Amino acid sequence: MVEIFSTIAWPATASISMLKVPQRLYKLDELKLNGIDTSSFLSPVDQTLGSIERNLQIAALLGGLSVSFAFELSQLQALLTFVGLLFVWSVDLIYYNGGARNLVLDTIAHSLSEKYHNRVIEHEAGHFLIAYLLGVLPKEYTITSLDTLMKQGSLNVQAGTAFVDFEFVEEINTGKLSAKMLNKFSCIALAGVATEHLLYGYAEGGLDDVNKLDGLFKSLGFTQNKADSQVRWAVLNIVLILRRHEKARSKLAEAMSSGRSVGSCIEVIEENINPEDI
Repeated sequence: MVEIFSTIAWPATASISMLKVPQRLYKLDELKLNGIDTSSFLSPVDQTLGSIERNLQIAALLGGLSVSFAFELSQLQALLTFVGLLFVWSVDLIYYNGGARNLVLDTIAHSLSEKYHNRVIEHEAGHFLIAYLLGVLPKEYTITSLDTLMKQGSLNVQAGTAFVDFEFVEEINTGKLSAKMLNKFSCIALAGVATEHLLYGYAEGGLDDVNKLDGLFKSLGFTQNKADSQVRWAVLNIVLILRRHEKARSKLAEAMSSGRSVGSCIEVIEENINPEDI
């Protein structure tokens, strides 16, 4: 997940000059020639969380029936219990954007699935690395929803990497987004799903990132063709950067897995970046 904050600028190792792919409309076949199949990650579906949610729903149903029989609840009492649970679910969905649901599912997934845990780390490392190389300073990162809740005290915020970029916020507030800033945001937003695609051949996380980018395109009045052009160009750039700096990304993921500070993570990037590849 990507979140932008307004604060100071940051002199990173590289900047927008990292984006060396000419900006034009790329055909899907051209992306496939570079080993990129956008259909495998631009509509991510988290199979792990989906499976856990289905199992919890089945368990809740069976548990509810067991309680009903054990305490000999009347049909009215059972109905009132169901309505009460539905009300709690609705409150979470409306006021917390499903935060409580996400917290439960994410906590269980991190506890039971090492694959899910590692995938989330790799996803956030992709966001972190691409942002830093494009001159946007990562502010903080969290790997789990529980960690986010403990740090920020809010159910409305998902786990992810937050960044600081005064220019972006200023341009958004004025309603005028420069091509340079749009290019940065597009690449940072898609970096997580692109990382998953490179490592696993598909992406499960990052739906919120894709939706945010799509929402930005709509707010700017982009046609579908223009939005597709921006996405394909960004994806091609991201994948090429990630391939060039695979070692830095891998070491960064290890550092983030260990819970190292943002400053330490940046040091890891600097230590493993080959200046000749910038």
